[in-house]
Amino acid sequence: MDQNYSNNPYQQQPPLTPPKNWLVEAILVTLFCCLPFGIVAIVFASQVNSKFNAGDYNSAMQASRDAKRWVMIAFWIGIVKAICGILWISFWGGWAYIHSHYYNNY
Repeated sequence: MDQNYSNNPYQQQPPLTPPKNWLVEAILVTLFCCLPFGIVAIVFASQVNSKFNAGDYNSAMQASRDAKRWVMIAFWIGIVKAICGILWISFWGGWAYIHSHYYNNY
């Protein structure tokens, strides 16, 4: 009962193009949003093409998903930091304005 699986028409063929590596996005979030998580994203993004070229398609897809995850984490942390910075400056700027206005009138 030998079966030849080499002629199986349903056998999955390897993809011709590598998955998205997210390297540009990882570099941008490293520079502008969150350095530690951006570095992690760069590490995963740099693994995508090398794993794909080695024929390890599943690991290349996993590295692409991990790179995307860390890019998104770094991006949203950068957004939260920017909002907190704007609120912080607005609070202290308003406090300084009220404080200077109060003491200059008396």
